[in-house]
Amino acid sequence: MLSNRRRRWVLHFLKQCDNGRVDLRTLVDTLSSWEYDTPPEELPWKKRKRIYTALRQSHLPKLDDAGVIEYDRNRGEVALTDDGQKVRMYLEYVPENDIPWSQCYLGLSTIAVTITALTWVSVFPFTELSGIVLAMVLTALFATTAIAHTYYTYRNRLGSEGKPI
Repeated sequence: MLSNRRRRWVLHFLKQCDNGRVDLRTLVDTLSSWEYDTPPEELPWKKRKRIYTALRQSHLPKLDDAGVIEYDRNRGEVALTDDGQKVRMYLEYVPENDIPWSQCYLGLSTIAVTITALTWVSVFPFTELSGIVLAMVLTALFATTAIAHTYYTYRNRLGSEGKPI
């Protein structure tokens, strides 16, 4: 269900709405704008229709069947359900050229263990590091990465402002 970008975008947009409810036209305009990276008023009718057809025939019914949205076909309304609010815990957005954060932290841990071991066995230039300097370097390394992780997680969070990355 969440393997498709348009479906994730639907959930993302609904999380941004005040009451989690939106009409289909607004949803189509927003997703079209995101997909084609063009303001909705500048998009040709054909491009919006492509998104409308895919949403109406495939994506919205699938999300409705999964229980994460309520899709009223007759009224043209889409609403986020309580289950839809919880879905974000299953999403970890990893851009094409990035690595998952879990691998990043594994790499940092490997570097920390290596530096600690080299200091312990007195390999030059690590022989000059005191315990406190080593602790400060490793803490700074992890703190910097944690700050970056927090920032990217906030930007990629389902329902945060604007188009998802």
